[in-house]
Amino acid sequence: MEWLSYLLILICPLMMIFCMRGHGGGHNHDHHSKTMDTKFKLLEEENRKLKNEIEALSKIVKKGS
Repeated sequence: MEWLSYLLILICPLMMIFCMRGHGGGHNHDHHSKTMDTKFKLLEEENRKLKNEIEALSKIVKKGS
């Protein structure tokens, strides 16, 4: 049963190594952040355009009523 204790102690660092590798190893966080910022700005712009379009369509519907 002593080997089980050693195995449990070794599993933690090994799992951390594999998990970090699966997430890119901690590299390119700055690039990821810039990409997300760019996507967020594009979504904000699209949201603004859609709100303006909804407002314009609402005015048209109100005039038709």
